[in-house]
Amino acid sequence: MTQATFYFDLGSPFAYLTAERIAEVIPQPVTWQPVSLGALFKLTGRSSWAMGAPDQRQAGMAEVERRARLYGLPAVRWPDPWPTNYLFAMRAATYAFQIGRGHEFTMQAFRNAFQRGRDLAVQDHVLQAATDVGLDSRAVTEATSDPEIKLALRTATDAAHALGAFGVPTIAIADELFWGDDRLQEATALLHRM
Repeated sequence: MTQATFYFDLGSPFAYLTAERIAEVIPQPVTWQPVSLGALFKLTGRSSWAMGAPDQRQAGMAEVERRARLYGLPAVRWPDPWPTNYLFAMRAATYAFQIGRGHEFTMQAFRNAFQRGRDLAVQDHVLQAATDVGLDSRAVTEATSDPEIKLALRTATDAAHALGAFGVPTIAIADELFWGDDRLQEATALLHRM
């Protein structure tokens, strides 16, 4: 069976939209891989649409809200400020996956961010998501400073970049990359042909 990998960053609302739908759209197990979007931007010389001109930012936010409605998801509540620095959150996600609780933590963190408006740059908000799914907040805090966790996130980000990923969400299937939450059906179609 061909493996699909979902590359995400907790600061991305489009990755949130993908996370909410991926199990319904792709009918087989998918590997979820945390990466640092900020580091990907540095590697590619790109920047977030959310950091652009105000009209571009507003249009992007309106599109996220439109898609959430279209997909039957709760109304988006934007963290304030957004976007910010998600390195602590992404290290926490990396740790959660290493101990087998990554999916639960990721979904809780995404929902806290984009359904409840909690800024995941605030460590207490990240730790609340962790405790909400039964993780020990002290262990999560310690893990975010662990050189092995830092290296794992950096290595995953570099590997995604080497594959050709330049943003999130990206779905990788064999040597094909699908960037954007609106490409899930194309990824599924490819899987059916394999």
